Amino acid sequence: VLRSPLMTNGTHLKAAGSDGTNAPLSWQALESLAAPEPDRRHGPTSAQSLVRLFGHPDDSVRVTLYRDHHAWCPYCQKVWLWLEERQVPYRVRKVSMVCFGEKESWYRRLVPSGMLPALEIDGRLITESDRIIQALERSFGALRLSMADPQVLRLRQLERLLFRAWCQWLCVPELGPSGELRAQEAFERIASSLCQELERSAGPFLLGEISTADVVFIPYLERMNASLAFYKGYLIRQRFPAIDAWFRAMESRSTYLGTQSDFHTHAHDLPPQMGGCYPSGSQSQRWLADRIDWGPWPICGSSPADPETSQAEPPESAVIALSRVLRHRETLLGGQGSVEQQEIQATALRCALTHLIGHQIGRAHV
Repeated sequence: VLRSPLMTNGTHLKAAGSDGTNAPLSWQALESLAAPEPDRRHGPTSAQSLVRLFGHPDDSVRVTLYRDHHAWCPYCQKVWLWLEERQVPYRVRKVSMVCFGEKESWYRRLVPSGMLPALEIDGRLITESDRIIQALERSFGALRLSMADPQVLRLRQLERLLFRAWCQWLCVPELGPSGELRAQEAFERIASSLCQELERSAGPFLLGEISTADVVFIPYLERMNASLAFYKGYLIRQRFPAIDAWFRAMESRSTYLGTQSDFHTHAHDLPPQMGGCYPSGSQSQRWLADRIDWGPWPICGSSPADPETSQAEPPESAVIALSRVLRHRETLLGGQGSVEQQEIQATALRCALTHLIGHQIGRAHV
């Protein structure tokens, strides 16, 4: 969000003065620049939504999705994206993933295993993402083809093969140079099979038009793309143009963009979920990991294709970031330390947010 200054009504925000004494904006001034709250009930897909209606009335909701707080769970993303693509009205209740914190007691009473996702439909509770989608298909119809369709079943099996090859490369420590090469080759064999499926397709998606098959593949392929870049220095989208074209097709849909995460997030949320992710230690791996963590972004600079996403940064990204920080301002500042220390922390945050939206700050305040 720091890559470009905010444009407001077509004009750059300007500094209050140029004598080196101008202060960061006040909380009131920052709040006046924040973005208005979007329509999360009927508007574009958003991880912040707690109710999704797609133009239907509130009393049409028959479904409650229980998913993780931070949209890090791949199986939750699969069900979430299916609901968005199929436009089934639903409510969301958020639950902690066990690898990131204590599971809420109310959820343990509901689902003793603590498994995520879970879904309640017409009062009936279902767990496991594949069973959830099958239940949704019975109630609302398939997303083009059902989970049990022979074409989808074949692709689901391919997705599991790719998942295993990825795990054997990413999650085994101390492979050594020869082990790294063997694991890479095994992964590439399965990825090549996926490319053959995409190249045979009559459209940009696995079966021509978007379907359940794409929803099954996207959560882990998104995480493969991020984790192999960070831990192995390996860029899937550059290696496999057919997979890149498929990602581009997915990224043209607001439904997917609303669920998509980024390389940095996946690189750090995956190890607790996977039981460990292990870097190859190669020069390209170290360079990419550093770039993913610290920038600058896009990751490959002047390269024509960013391996992370085909989408440009939205022009309103700085305002959105400002709004989200302001919403959690009290939690971020925390009220710890002396009054003087709290004031320093608050001023530092105001400086960062003032810079974020394009104002210049005098040296006395930096």
